[in-house]
Amino acid sequence: MSPLRQDHIGPGTAMGANLVEGGATFRVWAPRAQAVHLRIGAGADWAPEDSNALARDAAGYWSGFAPGAKDGDAYRFWVIGLGSAGPKRDPFARELGPGFPHCDCVVRQALSYPWHDQGFRPPPFNDLVVYQLHVGTFYAVDADGRDRRAPGGAKFLDLLDRIPYLADLGVNAVQPLPIVEFATEHSLGYNGTDYFSPEMAYAASPADVDRYLDTANALLAARGRPPLQRADLGTHPNQLKVVIDICHLYGLAVVLDVVYNHAGGDFGDESLYFLDRAVDRSNNDSLYFTDQGWAGGLVFAFDRPEVRQFLIDNAKFYVDEYHVDGFRYDEVTVIDRFGGWRCCQDLTDTLHFLKPTIPHIAEYWSSDQSWVIRPTREQGAGFDAVWTSRLRESIRRVVAQAAAGRDAHIDLDDLAGALGRPEGFAAAWPSVQHLENHDVVYAGHPDREPRIAALGDATNARSWYARSRARVAMGLLMTAPGIPMLFMGQEFLEDKPWSDTPDPATLISWDGLARDTAMADYRRFTRDAIALRRRHPALRGDAPRVFHVHGDNRVIAFHRWLADAGRDVVVVASLSESTWWSYRLGFPGAGRWLEVFNSDVYDGFVNPQVAGNSGAVTAGGPGLHGMPTSAQIVIPANAVVVFARDTGD
Repeated sequence: MSPLRQDHIGPGTAMGANLVEGGATFRVWAPRAQAVHLRIGAGADWAPEDSNALARDAAGYWSGFAPGAKDGDAYRFWVIGLGSAGPKRDPFARELGPGFPHCDCVVRQALSYPWHDQGFRPPPFNDLVVYQLHVGTFYAVDADGRDRRAPGGAKFLDLLDRIPYLADLGVNAVQPLPIVEFATEHSLGYNGTDYFSPEMAYAASPADVDRYLDTANALLAARGRPPLQRADLGTHPNQLKVVIDICHLYGLAVVLDVVYNHAGGDFGDESLYFLDRAVDRSNNDSLYFTDQGWAGGLVFAFDRPEVRQFLIDNAKFYVDEYHVDGFRYDEVTVIDRFGGWRCCQDLTDTLHFLKPTIPHIAEYWSSDQSWVIRPTREQGAGFDAVWTSRLRESIRRVVAQAAAGRDAHIDLDDLAGALGRPEGFAAAWPSVQHLENHDVVYAGHPDREPRIAALGDATNARSWYARSRARVAMGLLMTAPGIPMLFMGQEFLEDKPWSDTPDPATLISWDGLARDTAMADYRRFTRDAIALRRRHPALRGDAPRVFHVHGDNRVIAFHRWLADAGRDVVVVASLSESTWWSYRLGFPGAGRWLEVFNSDVYDGFVNPQVAGNSGAVTAGGPGLHGMPTSAQIVIPANAVVVFARDTGD
């Protein structure tokens, strides 16, 4: 048995399998292994004597060049360690074959997809409006238009059908839940096992590719781009790439949700769990992981430079090969808790250098969240934004209080505080604000909360009370400082909890949107609320001045502005069940103020009984509420009204 050749091998050889002239290089880290062999080609019967030996360097990396290796070839490593010997999947494998977890890896050309997105620029961080979705349950119909999400689940390519919908809605970033390979039949995605390989269950079968190809090419043609060929959709990595590519053509950035705090549980003897076949599995002598458990898996060994590099390489991989536009990092709190602060710093510094336009969004629950978004030069973790909960909790609290009846007390003081800049933050925009997310409304979560429509009226999620209170909640989200995020279905008043298992009882109701006027009206409202935010720069600026809070009247008002004179915006929200027909409110300047948004319009659109201000008010009264002037305004029951000096950009 001869060792593999060392052509094209050096200190800079890429990890995993990479095609080069005449074959492919292979490289894997297994410092405590006694030998590592490579098998090229599929087949169950395999032993080291049938394979080629890789050469070990001083740092514990095993490498070799396999002449004649080509795109689509199956391969596995055979690792001989002090504790055991057997096959292993490549931790850097771009694709896995069928039969997981006892499956081959697949050699794939890194740059085989013909991208069309040249010139796409993601929006500035503070202009983001994010839409969170789960690939497996979001949307899928058959050739006749019938919903086919249950029982098998949706595929990457099913997202193509919804790209124009999302673009029309006005969001400019899509954030799928984690999409890497997981071991279970269905998953939220947070138990990933193979970090460089997209989930096989999300791959469309060859028999279905033609229908998806027609959809993709119609979308490309509408943007004046050349068509794809069937072979371009032949692999599930490319199926994910075509979705990202066409998202870009329709103005949608793609933010991947990545899980660098832990991996899935003991996901098979062929995984990276004991990659170098350590002495004793009972002692958890794992190469990549500590012995600390989290969420059913193990925490990464952040103290090891090679593990930190593995995670950094993974993020770089999705930027380089998948053209992703940002990352949401799951439970950075756990990374910090288990000694990974330096890992975060190395990660964000590297990615900021590679592509400064990419936002890095942390999930970090701490009494002082500012540390995670402080620059690394100030000992911070270097993330650009962080999920926050105070606005979500305060909006939910006042909606729940309003749902107790017209005479119930509503405490607006905490909401007023939540609209301000978080303590320690240099600006308000790095807060990712949301009312629903994959955890909050997940059917299987022990602390699950109702979706906003059900929170507004627990007895009837389609009543006027539910609809109008939900509009107030959404209106506050879209006019508050920070980066707003929607969870799938929230935009059209979905009231069911969701699940990663494609069960009709929990799937978001596209059929309902088509036949329920309340849902259709609410979607129109959401679209126009997003457009309002994107049209008025002041709504994307720093923290507002909350100048009027009246719990008994159930009214709150705040002022948003930029340095540019004349672009001020005043937002007024009411959870009163009666219309205020002559409410005197302070204004930041005298003169004419346009009524640029009124949520009451959308109840039975166009609402024939809308209560409003006939398009504008004139401020010229005495100073009030700390403002230099005032005006008499109409505030509809359970509504948000927005005034501005101009109609917006």
